[in-house]
Amino acid sequence: MTYRPSYPDITVGDYVLSADKTKLDLQYLYDLLCVPSRYSTGLPPERFALIVENSLCFSVYHEGKQVGFARVITDFTEFASLWDVFIDEPHRKQGVGKALMKYVLEHPRLKGIFRWFLMTEDAHGLYQKYGFKAESYNPYVMMKVTSI
Repeated sequence: MTYRPSYPDITVGDYVLSADKTKLDLQYLYDLLCVPSRYSTGLPPERFALIVENSLCFSVYHEGKQVGFARVITDFTEFASLWDVFIDEPHRKQGVGKALMKYVLEHPRLKGIFRWFLMTEDAHGLYQKYGFKAESYNPYVMMKVTSI
């Protein structure tokens, strides 16, 4: 059974924010997030659909075209991890990123999460407005294994 959140779309100026996965442009997302780019994960195409299926996904649309995205991985109580947040370049600096962050954090299933995590190389000022802080040095914060 696939969970589809019943979280209403909202309109912010000329933009529509949605948590409806059926509206996602999967090819656009794959091309942006998984082919060699700034956001590259190197994920093979056959696994990309599973990422979307197993995440809470949030998108931004302008005139019917997807121009932004964010996803959350969570157990809905103890932790949530924010991933793949972006707004297309021509739509930045117009408050769309702030609107997307607010929309994500106000999702009813994400209220009261004990710990939020985020890894980012940029937009630190945006995330700090929502309570994210750089972690002081702690060797146990981040570890990685590529495959087991």
